[in-house]
Amino acid sequence: MRKLIWSNAFTRFFKGWMRKRPDLHSDIAEALELLLVNPFAPQLETHKLKGKLSGSWACSAGYDLRIVFDFVKAEKDKVDDIFLLVIGTHGEVY
Repeated sequence: MRKLIWSNAFTRFFKGWMRKRPDLHSDIAEALELLLVNPFAPQLETHKLKGKLSGSWACSAGYDLRIVFDFVKAEKDKVDDIFLLVIGTHGEVY
């Protein structure tokens, strides 16, 4: 079973978004659930990043909200876990 692993930075940014925009909670929760089930679902628009974030991936969690993450090897499972790095607007995370 795949797991979502929250980095300290992701947790901090997530809490900040919840304070600023509590109306986005359901969009973020839906994106995280979908990411857990199928990281390449069309709704997420998952794509590999280039440049300073090369090797990481990003997906959409709403109109201008992005989640940046890495796939990490799970110890026993055949599926990779997802290490959540940061959440923010396109301009904030790229």
